[in-house]
Amino acid sequence: MTLIDKTKPVMISGATGYVAGWIVKKLLDEGLTVHAPVRNPNNPEKLKYLNDLAANAPGTIKYFKADLLEQGSYKEAMEGCELVFHTASPFIMNVKDAQKDLVDPALKGTMNVLNTVNETESVKRVVLTSSCVAIIGDAKDNLHLPNTTADESIWNTTSSVTHQPYNYSKTVAEQEAWEINRKQDRWDLVTINPSFVLGPGINPRSTSESFQIIKQMGDGSMKMGAPGLHIGMVDVRDLAEAHFNAGFLPNANGRNIISNVSLTVLEMANLLRDKFGNEYPLPKKELPKFMVWLLGPLQGLSRKMVSKNFGYKWLVDNSKSIKELEMNYRPAKETLNDFFQQMVDTNVFVKK
Repeated sequence: MTLIDKTKPVMISGATGYVAGWIVKKLLDEGLTVHAPVRNPNNPEKLKYLNDLAANAPGTIKYFKADLLEQGSYKEAMEGCELVFHTASPFIMNVKDAQKDLVDPALKGTMNVLNTVNETESVKRVVLTSSCVAIIGDAKDNLHLPNTTADESIWNTTSSVTHQPYNYSKTVAEQEAWEINRKQDRWDLVTINPSFVLGPGINPRSTSESFQIIKQMGDGSMKMGAPGLHIGMVDVRDLAEAHFNAGFLPNANGRNIISNVSLTVLEMANLLRDKFGNEYPLPKKELPKFMVWLLGPLQGLSRKMVSKNFGYKWLVDNSKSIKELEMNYRPAKETLNDFFQQMVDTNVFVKK
């Protein structure tokens, strides 16, 4: 059981990111002091949305200069903190050099933050943003599981630097975190393993992969049909709640799948149809798998990825999050409609 003193500052890496933005909002709204290590604390444009949050909340935010791959650069920001959130990790699918662009930042960044935790006496708990991809590499992997559904005991063993490198980067980073945690007994580790994160951003012009898939539904990219992908999804606002509870509930522990429902891309589009179907070219059917397999490489999808994911159900058990992290997931329709509306408001789409 770990009790965190809310009068002490809380450090969060990757504070300008899509997920972290909502965690920062929650912390500030609760009146906490947030220590935000960022690459350039003197860039008002980059920090604009966080500053706006702080201006309208009882909490305060302080910036520190740090870099994910610079050893020891988190030391100053972590000073005096009992709780550390480590959310910083690249989320990009098309990379030239997977080892350099994905695996190294995820793995070395985690080692850098946790080595500093080991040197900072005040820290009692670390909440690490991992992912469901550290549990399931490909949807086809579910076929070997009881009820074809994954829980927190499962680890991704099928991804590599050459196949699903993003999934691999999250897996090795989380495994390393548990390894570092096991070698000491001062601080405990709680990992958050979200599925695909959707919902409006604090920064309405984010470039995360989450934005791309919804953008393609509304900009005509999918008007020939939606890819037959089955995806677990969670609202970014619910995910922030999960992080907060993982930080402050004394009995939070271990790995925690944070996922609301699993839907196909077409089912997601159908949830948008009532409100947006008349004005935007939402997909009305699913593309045949062979066509995606054939054309996938042109879209940056390897044929192996298409073979092992398209047409398979992706299922996880979220019962631990409901029972232990007190999660109460909002409806998927609300998530998708709020997200799409934000894109409409920021002129992402041109109406048909």
